[in-house]
Amino acid sequence: MKKILFALGLATVMAVPAYAQAREATFTTQLKNYGGDGAYLALYLTDTNGQYQGTLWISGEKSKYYKHLRDWARGSGLNQAEYDGLTGASVTSGRALKVTLELEDALIDSGYQVRVDTAVEDMRDNRSDVVVPLTTEGSGKTVSGRGYVQSFVYDLK
Repeated sequence: MKKILFALGLATVMAVPAYAQAREATFTTQLKNYGGDGAYLALYLTDTNGQYQGTLWISGEKSKYYKHLRDWARGSGLNQAEYDGLTGASVTSGRALKVTLELEDALIDSGYQVRVDTAVEDMRDNRSDVVVPLTTEGSGKTVSGRGYVQSFVYDLK
């Protein structure tokens, strides 16, 4: 699944002047073969202290299950304005979620982290399944998840 979001709507993360530059970023989350229902994923940004800063993408269409994406849910307050327009279908076992969007340059190499929380019905929830710094150096480097995520990589253009 590929989604393109322009300007990202991260006004909650930081006010960026009109002259700010942005670049395309693609986030690919490959799930393990875990033998359960489709997974819900929250892809979001935190600051260097792990404090929630903004939602990048939510995978899973039934908002009543978002509370299982625990760290994201706590940070976002489950406020619909935090994820409105940033959602898609859940991701099934062994499949990948690929999200492409525009990120403001000010978010890169400035202490932000990309985090992925995961949850599957009748199975374990995984807070911070993936945590990686959002850096130019980290672009293209694959990391392993701690739960349902087999691998995660982001590419900055």
